[in-house]
Amino acid sequence: MSDVPDNANEHCPGTTSEQAGKTSSCQGCPNQKLCASGATKAPDPAIAEIGLKLSTVTHKILVLSGKGGVGKSTFSAHLAHALASDSTKEVALLDVDICGPSIPRIMGLEGEQVHQSGSGWSPVYVEDNLAVMSIGFLLSSPDDAVIWRGPKKNGMIKQFLRDVDWGELDYLIVDTPPGTSDEHLSIVQYLSSTHVDGAVIITTPQEVSLQDVRKEIRFCQKVKLPIIGVVENMSGFVCPKCKNTSQIFPPTSGGAERMCADLNLPLLGKIPLDPRIARSCDEGKSFFNVVPDSPAAKAYQSIVQSIQDYCSNHVTEEQSTT
Repeated sequence: MSDVPDNANEHCPGTTSEQAGKTSSCQGCPNQKLCASGATKAPDPAIAEIGLKLSTVTHKILVLSGKGGVGKSTFSAHLAHALASDSTKEVALLDVDICGPSIPRIMGLEGEQVHQSGSGWSPVYVEDNLAVMSIGFLLSSPDDAVIWRGPKKNGMIKQFLRDVDWGELDYLIVDTPPGTSDEHLSIVQYLSSTHVDGAVIITTPQEVSLQDVRKEIRFCQKVKLPIIGVVENMSGFVCPKCKNTSQIFPPTSGGAERMCADLNLPLLGKIPLDPRIARSCDEGKSFFNVVPDSPAAKAYQSIVQSIQDYCSNHVTEEQSTT
């Protein structure tokens, strides 16, 4: 749990629990007196600080996946590239996958470092209007392992949101780790005082992936995080010569389309497999610049347009209710 201190006893109920400091497992814990006083149940002051810090960010989008390896970070990076292709928009990409930060490599920023300024950490810029922040910039080597428990990872996420000098942004894209773990609870908690447009959920067509995505959807519903829609990645392979489509990962249970229909969620689109996407990520280049007319690039562009339309309509709805 995200509210269990590093030095807590085994079976700690959590500092915000009604049983904090009162159960048998609390006996002898160095935090028992503080927890029993009720002080730990007060809201984290960082939540208000983050709300103030991010008040200059118009749209905040989380990218989630139930399972690893479905292309979530690849999608996050290309969503950021696509939004930043409009030079009038300011875009930032935040990587909160603390133990597996791949964004620096995908964005062509490996070896870059974060600099401290009077107004906080300065993000690393890909373009004049595209900023990136990742724990990967704080490691001495891309091969260094981050072996942290939940509270330390949560502290780093708090720092990214509160201490990075994001400036005025039109879009902040948050690339999360797979699953529904501490990082997800923290990002939702810390952004609770801000307006989050919603989450884009990435899956692949096969049932083994969809099974975990349903858990991710339940998580969003439980924490009241709006779902912008679902993207089916690796959805068939279009042969570059004959143009025929082959199903590499067969949608045995109907794929994301069937799942979205059953759960009444928008299917934002299907992105076909294209080896050039993987190659562009390894080389730190935008896939849109490499093969802009490919079926995968066109699918991306359609999905990005749907996300932009959703965000615009969300703002209009909010303005009409205030």
